[in-house]
Amino acid sequence: MRGMKLENTMKRIAGLMRWNLTLRLQLLGRLSLNQILTDTWCSSGGLSANGTLVQTGGWAVGGRSVRYLSGCNTCDWEEHPMSLSASRWFSTQHILPNGNFILVGGRRMFNYEYIPKGGGSNDVYFPLPFLQETTDPFENNLYPFVFLSTDGNILIFANNRSILLNPTTNKIVRELPVLDGGSRNYPASGMAALLPINLSDPNPKAILAEIIICGGADPRAGKLVEKGIFVTALQDCGRIDITDPKSTWQKEMMPTPRTMGDLLILPTGDILIVNGAKEGIAGWNFAQDPNLTPLLYRPDNPTTQRFTELKATTIPRMYGSTSMVLPDGKILVAGSNTNYYYNFTGVKYPTELRVEKFYPPYFDPLLILDRPMITSDYKGKMVKYRGYIVVEFKLKKAEVDQSDLKVTMYSPPFTTHGFSMGQRLLILAIKKLENVESEFFRVEVVAPPSAEIAPPGFYLIFVVHNEVPSSGIWVQIA
Repeated sequence: MRGMKLENTMKRIAGLMRWNLTLRLQLLGRLSLNQILTDTWCSSGGLSANGTLVQTGGWAVGGRSVRYLSGCNTCDWEEHPMSLSASRWFSTQHILPNGNFILVGGRRMFNYEYIPKGGGSNDVYFPLPFLQETTDPFENNLYPFVFLSTDGNILIFANNRSILLNPTTNKIVRELPVLDGGSRNYPASGMAALLPINLSDPNPKAILAEIIICGGADPRAGKLVEKGIFVTALQDCGRIDITDPKSTWQKEMMPTPRTMGDLLILPTGDILIVNGAKEGIAGWNFAQDPNLTPLLYRPDNPTTQRFTELKATTIPRMYGSTSMVLPDGKILVAGSNTNYYYNFTGVKYPTELRVEKFYPPYFDPLLILDRPMITSDYKGKMVKYRGYIVVEFKLKKAEVDQSDLKVTMYSPPFTTHGFSMGQRLLILAIKKLENVESEFFRVEVVAPPSAEIAPPGFYLIFVVHNEVPSSGIWVQIA
């Protein structure tokens, strides 16, 4: 198995130092320093309710580590090497309504646990046979897709199946229909996101949670690529409302196949698909034919009018690539390493250290008059659930129609291996819009109703006029 070969190689590399390092970590128990000593390779993470980066798992002696980095200028890493009850390598982390984190899966870890508070240690984990049922000869259920639904349940998607888990009772609520067509998780490496949550309906029962999963690979692709056969990636997407027990997957097709892509929610509520390959799977030299063309997906359009191909890059971004939404609405794109260690010459796809910025269509210079500029500052202020948020903004317009305006609230994710953990965008209900003076406006919106809808933490708020977003401002909700 490819994973076993890789693991054995790394064991030989780390073997000479592991005993001494493990002993040091056990003696220290807690490390506070300006560097990380345990291995973060293929780990997971997210931002806590107070904005601290909480980063978990990794390779070998890093597998049980929990690491913290606060945002202050003088803060160092705080590392707790033995916090987790199991080694979390290729696992997924997600924040919960109470501010805690759930950790799901990992290599040969058919279970989940909750990150202990304050650097404590877990004694037990919770078995999850579902993860063992969804593994296969090439695994294909690593980095499971995990989402917090609007009803407080946790969706866990692995390979081609999914369940809803109640994190309070630790009981499986129900299993969803199978998403046919192939494998979707690492190393088949499809993409997934929770679609924007629309809060414009005042009835909480109407708050839906719909997910989309795109791309991936044939479950046999990993075995075939070891023989030099590169199988075409999957081209389909599936959408399902996870709050509706009777809902089924609705399929649609991307313009091109894709594995190892990133799926990002833009401030407008549209979806950007970027990076990846058209053949093969994730791994060193396990893919070819890079997919250079980003896609824009408009989830509210008619089914046949949702995908638009955008301007292509010239830089292949395959295994190890990543991307993120910046506060100004641009996209930072980086990475790609299809080779064992760094290799810059003599290979088809060299290790890539260049970084790019991608400008979505709303940066068209012709749209500059529609771009709002937020003048409010919420630094140091706390937003309360069900409260009101007042956002003042400038716009080179004499009048603004409320129907042309929306205010969105974005939770920045931890993105790795094609999955953005914790990514979430809400469309807030507008209570009132005022023209304060010439080209100066004030909009009052209703904050999310509960932590199930918006877990506590920091979010970027954007004002969007005629599908052109402002730069975002940070707000904290609790």
